Amino acid sequence: MQTKFKQPTTAEWKRLYELAGKLKELAPWQWMDETEIFGVENPDTKEIDFVSPMGMLGEHLSVGVYLGAEGLYGFWDFQEAGLEAEPFALFEIPQLQVSFEDRERLEKQDRDVIKKLGLKFRGAQNYPLFRSIRPGFMPWFITSEEARVLICAIEQTLEVAPRVRENPNILIDESDTENEVCLVRVAEKKNGKIIWRDEMREIPPPEKEFIIKIPQALVDELKAFPQVKNFVLEIDLFYAPTPVGEKGKRPYIPKMLMLADGRNGMIAGFQLIQPKEDALENYTEIGRHVFGSLQKLNARPHEIRVGSDVLFDLLKGLNQQLNIKLRQTEDLRAIEAAKQGLFGFFGGSLF
Repeated sequence: MQTKFKQPTTAEWKRLYELAGKLKELAPWQWMDETEIFGVENPDTKEIDFVSPMGMLGEHLSVGVYLGAEGLYGFWDFQEAGLEAEPFALFEIPQLQVSFEDRERLEKQDRDVIKKLGLKFRGAQNYPLFRSIRPGFMPWFITSEEARVLICAIEQTLEVAPRVRENPNILIDESDTENEVCLVRVAEKKNGKIIWRDEMREIPPPEKEFIIKIPQALVDELKAFPQVKNFVLEIDLFYAPTPVGEKGKRPYIPKMLMLADGRNGMIAGFQLIQPKEDALENYTEIGRHVFGSLQKLNARPHEIRVGSDVLFDLLKGLNQQLNIKLRQTEDLRAIEAAKQGLFGFFGGSLF
């Protein structure tokens, strides 16, 4: 969902910093690790976000709020990947964070808010920092809507974390279910007041099925290309080595769409793609570049091999219409060789 940038009000900032002070004093990361997650139902939207305290090792003190089922399952996928996760994979997870940093980590806008509120902070890891992370984008300043989500999440962290310290089992559910089950703090309005209660709730994975209707004219054009028997086309979608940003605008991490000829390793297509905040719009943009790259080949491969789920979803169905074998695999040798050469140009690594 695209979020318009409306800055938090003074009242929202005051409440956030007040709660951040209580959170730092409580220090829930001393007894909770980042996998001990609970949900918080938004009283207004009824959407559920998921709270994860981080900092047990003392290196990065924060509380993350993973937004919706997409955020929760993105977090679990990131945890499962472990050291094999892509370098920017964390920035694919929609989330908000409050962290405690050294003063040098703050931007001018953060310092201006602190000054306006008349607050004083000193020392290492003592300055509250509030950030928003959206898929494909670097951390950025929060909006008024995001401030309200964080306020609600921190309030419930102050309620739940002490109870977890006394009884860690309150987060554990032994139900034999297919989906993740989490303790969720459910909000109910009674007599004009919000009453919170616990509920163990099954959280199904997010629905990510986007359907892009492929124009029949495009299908006919691709079908008219001669099919080359031994032509294996590799396609992959991956992050560029460095973020891109303009002053005053949210920095983003462009993705690279690369096509390579599996027979000789030659690059058959290359495109930088700027992310969109709307998920469907982002998916459509990727599809536009994929199909545009296929048009430029003037040949129909015998087989297409892809690495990412997005590319596989885009091409499944179309491959049948074009009589092309489609396979999802991590073994993309031509792409990997091309990436090594490309990233070598940037100094031998991704960063």
